[in-house]
Amino acid sequence: MTKLIMWLVLVFLVIFAIRSKIRDAQKRYQQQFRQPPQPQPQPQPQQAPPTYKARAAAQAANDAEVMLQCAHCGIFYPASETVQANGRDYCSAAHAALPSA
Repeated sequence: MTKLIMWLVLVFLVIFAIRSKIRDAQKRYQQQFRQPPQPQPQPQPQQAPPTYKARAAAQAANDAEVMLQCAHCGIFYPASETVQANGRDYCSAAHAALPSA
């Protein structure tokens, strides 16, 4: 029984010694290759970044096109699709040919 205990203690000491050597080697390695700390600039107070919804709304506002109302039917349509006749804006050539309502 004493031989078993002696062997267990010996194995424990060997494992402990190996672990301690490995830790020392890791510390030396880290100290050798560690960069000196860079002085960090003082953080400037910044506004919180916009949320997804705020960014989407801002993008939609930037991408939005002016909407015009047809003089004949009254629907709204993008200004890029306008047909002008007699100083008025129409949604299509067919409505431009008809009298305004």
